[in-house]
Amino acid sequence: MSVRENIELLRRSVPENVKIVAVSKFHPVEQIREAYDDGQRIFGESRVQELVAKQAVLPDDIEWHFIGTLQRNKVKYIAPFIRLIHSLDSESLMSEIDKRAVENNRIIPCLLQIHIAREITKSGFAPQESTDFLAGGRWRNYPHVQLSGVMGMATLTDDAEQIRSEFRLLKSLFDEWKQKYFADEPAFSEISMGMSDDYSIAVEEGSTMIRVGTMIFGKR
Repeated sequence: MSVRENIELLRRSVPENVKIVAVSKFHPVEQIREAYDDGQRIFGESRVQELVAKQAVLPDDIEWHFIGTLQRNKVKYIAPFIRLIHSLDSESLMSEIDKRAVENNRIIPCLLQIHIAREITKSGFAPQESTDFLAGGRWRNYPHVQLSGVMGMATLTDDAEQIRSEFRLLKSLFDEWKQKYFADEPAFSEISMGMSDDYSIAVEEGSTMIRVGTMIFGKR
């Protein structure tokens, strides 16, 4: 099936209010253009150099999301245009994003990446660590970073109930923090969870944004 056909199939399988981030990392510009021509506007990349190169040659109305581990020394390259950073996983990174946002006269939306999987290789705040971080209030010292929700990756497993429980944990954390800290902040609204193999479970558990690459573009 073509990229266009894959996107159409995916759109029919998720509610209209769930945003689709087409994970275009390692895929050529030509495939991104094909998805763009079918109306896809949100694309996710995980390597800064690749993202910057693609952003320079593709249409300006693309909404670029950064979904990989972000090194502090690379923030400056994407700060002028990035629409959402999914992988805010430390206060030091938050400080750097705030600094670069100021330089570009921007407020940069970010998601708190929460480590919900059993795999130690996954990145992100541990749930208790993130709870303590928000309770401590230091995040308010970075006004040019807009906390817009949470992101998490489930364990790579065939156990659907384990995946479901991890997504359910992320949703419960989002609900708790929304009530405690962001009740008056409409921007704190996104739950980025679910990829090609588990997005249907994620949607059932409250995802507002899925990150899908293989299902759209095929294997790299």
